[in-house]
Amino acid sequence: MNKHLRLTTPIIVILALAACAGTDSGTAPETEPPSQSSSDLAGTAWELVEIQSMDDQTWSPTDPSRYTLTFQPDGTASMDLYCNRGRADWSTAETSQLTFSPIASTSALCQDEGLSERYAMQLGFVRSYLLRDGHLFLATYADGAIIEFRPAD
Repeated sequence: MNKHLRLTTPIIVILALAACAGTDSGTAPETEPPSQSSSDLAGTAWELVEIQSMDDQTWSPTDPSRYTLTFQPDGTASMDLYCNRGRADWSTAETSQLTFSPIASTSALCQDEGLSERYAMQLGFVRSYLLRDGHLFLATYADGAIIEFRPAD
């Protein structure tokens, strides 16, 4: 088993279990209206390390500081999407669960081989998170991808 798979498998399992917690069926939980958040994510800022799909494809930025995610305490999130900026509401209805409202963003044509679009799209599918070893891991609906961040400077 390769080293990368050994490291991500426990994270995938934990995020999958967190995503399933609190749902009665296989349907996606409804997003609750954002409110003043007391989550451990409030007031934190992150840089994208990589997006890993479940078919083992990975996408990593050459400059992580151009792909950021900031969680404001008021329930809003701001994103740097390479040459664009984005904004969404975020909420954590239950422990380890996380959802974003649709992302509003500028729409300049970025020369980053589609990573900015992939990043924004994947954030819309996020359902759970895990803080581990100083990194933030977001899991998308139906375990489609894991998005890894490191703390922003």
